[in-house]
Amino acid sequence: MPPTYQVYVIQNPAGRFYIGLSENVPNRLEQHNAGVSTWTRHRGPWLLVWTSAPQSLTDARKLENRLKAQKGGAGFRAITGLGATPDSAAGS
Repeated sequence: MPPTYQVYVIQNPAGRFYIGLSENVPNRLEQHNAGVSTWTRHRGPWLLVWTSAPQSLTDARKLENRLKAQKGGAGFRAITGLGATPDSAAGS
């Protein structure tokens, strides 16, 4: 069985969102909070606020890119159900 991936959205206390994908979302969240990721290193602590259903890497990348292209706009809110904040932005 091929590995499955999930797209995830994490949020920090300032209301900023970061969008990513992983085979192991809980482990990836730990990495973000441990400072492994450059963009999230000094912006945490991060909380997991949304995950997609498990899917193929191709489908997960398409969803991740679609969410990032929305930059926290109406499409992002429609897909995730998350509210926008004035300073929210999608990370890499």
